[in-house]
Amino acid sequence: MGTVTNITEAQFSVGDLVIHELFDYRGVIVDIDPSFQATDEWYDAMAKSRPPKDKPWYHILVHKGKHSTYVAERNLLVDESTSPIIHPMVEQFFLKFENGRYISIDQSN
Repeated sequence: MGTVTNITEAQFSVGDLVIHELFDYRGVIVDIDPSFQATDEWYDAMAKSRPPKDKPWYHILVHKGKHSTYVAERNLLVDESTSPIIHPMVEQFFLKFENGRYISIDQSN
């Protein structure tokens, strides 16, 4: 018989607005990893709440910042705001902001 794999479906999508539950900042998702992809050293230094590595992790542009973050799914909430994110790299990832979410440049083809 074949092996059983644990397939995890991401709760959020590229272009979704989110809020970091612990640090209370807004952001927009620009990429998704199905599981943790950084180093153990990064995890030990940065992931103080010890979120699971086998669940989705998200690359996020931080509202009113110039940086991005890497966040475990369990630390994110849906941002009910319909306000766009202010970040200098938004235009590198998204074509437009529509109905409270960003439309990826990749989705426009």
